[in-house]
Amino acid sequence: MKLQNDNIVTQLRTIGTEFSAGVNEKLLSYRYILNLKEENDRLIRINTDLLARVLSLETAVVDEQNRKKLLANSALNTSGFSMARVVSRKFSDRENILLINKGRRDGIKKDMTVLTPEGLVGRVSTVSEHFAKVTPVINTDFKVSVISDKSNSMGVLSWNGGKEFIAQVDNIPISSSLKLNEQMITSEFSTFAIRGIPVGRVVSIKPDKLFYTVEVRLAVDFSSLTEVLIAPLKIEPEKIELIGNNSSSETFP
Repeated sequence: MKLQNDNIVTQLRTIGTEFSAGVNEKLLSYRYILNLKEENDRLIRINTDLLARVLSLETAVVDEQNRKKLLANSALNTSGFSMARVVSRKFSDRENILLINKGRRDGIKKDMTVLTPEGLVGRVSTVSEHFAKVTPVINTDFKVSVISDKSNSMGVLSWNGGKEFIAQVDNIPISSSLKLNEQMITSEFSTFAIRGIPVGRVVSIKPDKLFYTVEVRLAVDFSSLTEVLIAPLKIEPEKIELIGNNSSSETFP
């Protein structure tokens, strides 16, 4: 009996030891898993922070390259111009809008001309403290006085919707000697745009009763627009007042 009882006790101790070892092994395994998860989380945070820094540096490099290219390619005297980045855009077949990252704090004012070395982008329409809304050439509310570089044919450029790279020029009489591929630039008649900014090249001329129907391929590629220049405000209140007093039916863009 005593021998049998000793064997049972020994077996129970062995079972208890094995059970305790198994429990400890499981606990160690769980601790390892928890520690491993914490380590993975820590590494993910470090990698995320490093990725954010790399992206920030890469973005800064690209922005700097774009700014240098913008100034290097410009044939205009950019003294006094501001540079800005397009941070948002709304594109549709009629009412396109751009948002730039410069505003009232940076000296941006309503009616300033927005452009690139390639040509006219648009006109500042609304200004907040840190941002400005730009009405681009490809907006049905936009108009600008233009003149051709060779025949000096003058008209008013607008956009009727549809293709974002084609605009129309009105009020060019059929007596004009306008030819295909002539470049249209902003004219002295404009009340907001400085003179001589490229707008586009003539790609179609169709005669009507009194005026040509003219189509122009725009100089600026709005689909890839990222950096812009803002020209100082053109202030000609006396000219605008005289135009307003002597013409009640015409509009001078």
